[in-house]
Amino acid sequence: MRLLAIGKAGTNAPESGILQRYAVRIKPALTLVELPDGFGSPAEIKRREAESILAALKPDEFVIALDGGGAAPDSPELAKLLSKWTEQSKKLAFIIGGAEGLDATVIARAGAKLSLGKLTWPHMLVRPMLAEQIYRAQTINAGHPYHRAGRP
Repeated sequence: MRLLAIGKAGTNAPESGILQRYAVRIKPALTLVELPDGFGSPAEIKRREAESILAALKPDEFVIALDGGGAAPDSPELAKLLSKWTEQSKKLAFIIGGAEGLDATVIARAGAKLSLGKLTWPHMLVRPMLAEQIYRAQTINAGHPYHRAGRP
């Protein structure tokens, strides 16, 4: 399972440590692929970033694009989606774009769009938040008590 993300966090960034904490718990482990920020006008940035993302994707990966217009499931619903996506393909690739968002060509390549809600989050925080939710979804599917559903 891979996470392709625009921008470089650096290994000493606090967000990187949180991401790693969950990435190793996910089975198969979540691998981060950092891609360079685009430059130029907003349209040019999106185009350049799209080229990097599309070039990094493997033909047999099922792509889930993080996009504000995507489905915004709760954790149990995400667990069901993750199970469905895993049945469709053993190779999942989650995509986090840059500050300008994802280009339409990346959205078109995606098999699913996922939103973490209506709030705007710093992209470096989205990485560990997504990893934790993938881990949570896997524990829900495995019947593990990590999620603690139904607690007040």
